[in-house]
Amino acid sequence: MSAIVTEELVTAPVDPRFPNQNQTRYCWQSYVDFHRCQKIKGEDFAPCEYFQKVYKSVCPNSWIEKWDSQREAGTFPKKI
Repeated sequence: MSAIVTEELVTAPVDPRFPNQNQTRYCWQSYVDFHRCQKIKGEDFAPCEYFQKVYKSVCPNSWIEKWDSQREAGTFPKKI
């Protein structure tokens, strides 16, 4: 008999700073906040994971891949 693996899916919580249905700004700000948090507090600082969970659930994967490439190339349009 094979074991059934279940995975809990959790969406990003409501953020009153972004009240509209369009979540583009929420996505962008969460991505930037995650990388700033890691830069300031270090990669092992657990509270930074909150921002990562948000942007990974709200942002399209293609945007994340593009922004990761831009950060690596030093062409990301926001100071982190």
